[in-house]
Amino acid sequence: MKSDVAKILIVDDDDKIVFAFREVFKKEGYKSIVAKNGEEALGKVSVMLPAVVFMDITMPKLDGLDALRKIKEQNPFIPVIIITGFGTMQTAIKAMQLGAFEYLTKPLDVDKIREVTRRALASTQSSMATVEQRASFKADIVHRYELVGNSGAMQEIYKLIGSISTTPNHTSVLIIGESGTGKELVARAIHSNSASASEPFVGINCTVLPETLLESELFGHEKGAFTGAGDRKLGKFEIARGGTIFLDEIGNLSPNLQQKLLRVLQEREFERVGGNEPIHVEGRFIAATNQDIEREVKKGNFREDLFYRLNVVAIHVPPLRERKEDLPLLANYFLSRYNDQLKKSVKGFSDEAMALLQAYAYPGNVRELENLIERAVMLTRGEVILPDAFSEMIASDSDKAVSLPIISPAFSKSRDHVINMFEKQFLVERLRRYHGNVTAAAKVSKMTRQNFQRLMNKHKLRAGPFRG
Repeated sequence: MKSDVAKILIVDDDDKIVFAFREVFKKEGYKSIVAKNGEEALGKVSVMLPAVVFMDITMPKLDGLDALRKIKEQNPFIPVIIITGFGTMQTAIKAMQLGAFEYLTKPLDVDKIREVTRRALASTQSSMATVEQRASFKADIVHRYELVGNSGAMQEIYKLIGSISTTPNHTSVLIIGESGTGKELVARAIHSNSASASEPFVGINCTVLPETLLESELFGHEKGAFTGAGDRKLGKFEIARGGTIFLDEIGNLSPNLQQKLLRVLQEREFERVGGNEPIHVEGRFIAATNQDIEREVKKGNFREDLFYRLNVVAIHVPPLRERKEDLPLLANYFLSRYNDQLKKSVKGFSDEAMALLQAYAYPGNVRELENLIERAVMLTRGEVILPDAFSEMIASDSDKAVSLPIISPAFSKSRDHVINMFEKQFLVERLRRYHGNVTAAAKVSKMTRQNFQRLMNKHKLRAGPFRG
């Protein structure tokens, strides 16, 4: 074995995972070192000096996050890739805040492991002249502002939140996404996980107020600045102090306010309307839009210089139709919330009801799903939500655009997933329309009853819930 061969530490108590990693690294020409838990990993880091660490979160004696913290205290330059079987927003954010190089969820993709390893090794060759001390950050998320989802797209957002929350307040953020995708939740997660979490989060919708009132809301005004200004009023920029200023639907700002906002971002100060005293802005600016803001810049509707000031870090929040794998998790999350709020005890969804939810395109995104679940919980009298709770709203939604989720880079896997979704949606619609009469549903579908029943068994559908 050559002395300059990269050594990679694998920290996991699952022998199958360890074996898989060793096989990958053997083919790539790396040397594998193995530790079964966090405590053992710390010893091997100090003695063996690995170039890269792959480490599971859930382990005996010392879990992955605690081990990550201690490894970074020993050697802040070692890239540590955290792996987990169930990635949540909190663990992803915490891992990135503690200095994880990357955060991967199981099942692990071999090509992804190779790509991350190469990036990690390349990163260790760069200059290590400066070491930035990381402060301790508040990781608790207020329950009502929880982001929910384990899809790859959401995991990337969680990692961005973790990275952004360690930056100083002058780093602006632009959140882009359709209405109802949860842009404000992303902004609140950045705030809640930052060093300024105890400071105010001040949000304002740029479409709600006319220009003159919006200017007063943002900048505040002095007494007598205009008719009706009987007292001095503090604006949102001032109220936020060292916290977060969230400007929703920034694309609707008038040219005049765009210019004034640009000056605030450049100078980090402003004056109240009717005042002359400069006031320093300490808060972080997070802007959000559901528009194609770059197109608006090209059309001359939005200032290019303001766009670049806001777009220091961009977060693209995907529509729900592009992360359908998160739908069951979201549906059950909202079910639990509205069980509590409405004093109900609904236990779950029938397979048929969940199939309806999975087949829908959600033009209103997560907000629309939440409204559907709230209504279903309200109307359900039994313990399980049935298709009838949704059918009036979405079952006959033939005019909505068809959404085909791409769940894997492998063509066959994505194709099979789409085919399964189509089969289940087709069966549900036929059974709903013919009130659970399998013979009639099969006949109109130009299928034998046996084949129709076989498909029902494949997708675990029963005729009973559709009858009556």
